[in-house]
Amino acid sequence: MLSAHGLACDRGDRRLFSAVDLSVSPGEWLQVEGANGAGKTSLLRMLAGLSPAADGHIEWEGQPIGEARDDYHARLLYLGHAPAIKEDLSALENLQTAAAVAGRPLDEATAIAALRRIGLKGREDLPARVLSQGQKRRVALARLLCSQARLWILDEPFVALDVAAVTQLCGILDEHLARGGMLIFTSHQAVQLAGSGTTLKLSAATPPRAGAEAREVAA
Repeated sequence: MLSAHGLACDRGDRRLFSAVDLSVSPGEWLQVEGANGAGKTSLLRMLAGLSPAADGHIEWEGQPIGEARDDYHARLLYLGHAPAIKEDLSALENLQTAAAVAGRPLDEATAIAALRRIGLKGREDLPARVLSQGQKRRVALARLLCSQARLWILDEPFVALDVAAVTQLCGILDEHLARGGMLIFTSHQAVQLAGSGTTLKLSAATPPRAGAEAREVAA
């Protein structure tokens, strides 16, 4: 359903990675690994259609994502590394606002149920500024429970979560895969997910040599 061929990423005069091929189909997951600076977030942003690739192309159901933009974005949920929540809004307001921005209004009962399942019972109406980093991460992750998107692209979804929360999130991801969903994520830790999955490791970048192009190829 989603495939990428020959992707390359440049940052300034440095090539972070090149010749990256990948694909995910219904029920499959892909974990992107690599050292800091290897381009993991850059790759995810390319796949989400938020950043251009220096080379290569990305297709959704056989069409370039630029041509299938509306359909692709309607079926995509992207969560970045930062929680991306407003400090002055409550957990409930943040969840409903995110849904409205995505064009999918969320009723209060459904939003509260998602927040309680993700471990925020009793904190639904607290302003985000008083929540811990782990709780803020849970607010962002509650969007998964309200999403009908087929493809989830998640940048470090397990960061700031305790062991119990990691286990709970894995269960939510497993449910998504069992429904025929697709998942691409980055993580520095090993996680156990159901379904069929693979790992893509990006090599660490090296400074370019004088007069030569720096090339880092995905392992």
